[in-house]
Amino acid sequence: MALSVSSAKLSTCVEDDKKQEAFVFPKFVVMGHRGFGMNMLQSPEEKMKSIKENSILSFNVAADFPIEFVEFDVQVTKDGCPVIFHDNFIFTQEQGVISEKRVTEMALHEFISYGPQKDGANVNPMFRKTKDGRIFQWKVAEDDPLCTLKDAFVKVKRSQGFNIELKFDDNIMYGEEELRQTLENILKVVDEHAEDRPIIFSSFHPDAARLIRNLQMSYPVFFLTNGGCEIYADVRRNSLDEAIKICKEGGLQGIVSEAKAILRTPNVVTRIKDSKLSLISYGQLNNVVEVVYLQYMMGVDGVIVDMVMEISEAIASIEVRNDEDDEEDDGRKCLILFGEESKKVRISSDAIAFLTKFVPKTTLFVQQ
Repeated sequence: MALSVSSAKLSTCVEDDKKQEAFVFPKFVVMGHRGFGMNMLQSPEEKMKSIKENSILSFNVAADFPIEFVEFDVQVTKDGCPVIFHDNFIFTQEQGVISEKRVTEMALHEFISYGPQKDGANVNPMFRKTKDGRIFQWKVAEDDPLCTLKDAFVKVKRSQGFNIELKFDDNIMYGEEELRQTLENILKVVDEHAEDRPIIFSSFHPDAARLIRNLQMSYPVFFLTNGGCEIYADVRRNSLDEAIKICKEGGLQGIVSEAKAILRTPNVVTRIKDSKLSLISYGQLNNVVEVVYLQYMMGVDGVIVDMVMEISEAIASIEVRNDEDDEEDDGRKCLILFGEESKKVRISSDAIAFLTKFVPKTTLFVQQ
C-alpha cells in the first residue's frame, strides 16, 4: 500500500518564496531499507540474505507489503549516470585475488558488469567488505542485477514512494561544483521520470542536503544523522541539535536519525516538532516491533526497517486508543492495540526509561 498523495510534490507549507519549512506525512510511514532490507552477509539470520539489496527485485517485493517508501542509495558514475549502490567500492575476485574499485570512478558499462547479468551470466562475482575488514562473497537466496536510478523509476511499481539517499564518501572532501554536478545528474533523471511518484531526498552530507534544496523546490529534503552515536570531523553531523540547526538554516523539511539517538534523548522529539520538522528513524532497533511502537507514541513520523514484512504488517494493524477507565494516577492512559487485541502495550515515561537502558551510552569515534 503506497502513501496516498495527490502529486509527487508532497504537502508542504511555504514560509516564504525561497524556503519550504514544514512538511507533514499524512500518516505514520514505514520505509523499506534498501528495498526489502539490507544484506548482512556475515549474519546467521537468513532474512538478512534473502533478496539482493538495492535491486529492482527487492524494491518490488517490498512494495507488495503495506509500506509507503523504499529507501535506496544513489551515486553517480564517472560518465554521469546515477546508479543505485550503497558501498563506496565494489569488490570482486580475479584469479583468486580480491580487487576493489570505487563506484564513482567507473563508467556505467563497467558498473553493471558486476554480479548477475540479465542473460544469467556472472562473470564478475561480487564480494563485500564489512566494517571490521572481513570479506564475504555476496551470496543471497534471490540475486538480481545492479541497476540505475532510471531503471527504478521505470520498473518499480509507480505507486511506491522513493526515499533517495544522496550517497557520498565520508573520507572525501567535495567541492561545491563537484556536488552540484552530481546532484544535477540525479535531478535530470528525477525530472524526466518521476511523474506523480512520491519522492524524498536525504543525505548525511550537510552541504549536499543544502544544495539539493537550493536546486529544486518540488520534493522534501531530509538531513540524515547518527545523532551523536558516531563522532565525525564535521561537527554538523554529531548531534540532533546540530541537525535541527542545519534544517532550519537550509530550509530542509526533516531529519532522519539513528533510532538510538532518539531513544537516548526522547525530549529531542519535541524540539524537532517545535522547529516544524518531520522526524524519521533508522537503525537495527527498528527491526523490533515494540521499539517501533514506542517511537510511534513518542511522535516519530516513520521508520526505515529491514524486516519489512514483520514491521509493516504490525503497523498496519495498529490502533491507538485513550481508555479513561484504565487511566492511572500518573496520567498514563494510552494503549496500543494490535493483532486483534491479542496484545496491549502501555507506553509511558517508565517504558522509555526501561528501553533506553539498552541503548549504548558510549560513542564510536570515526577517523576521517
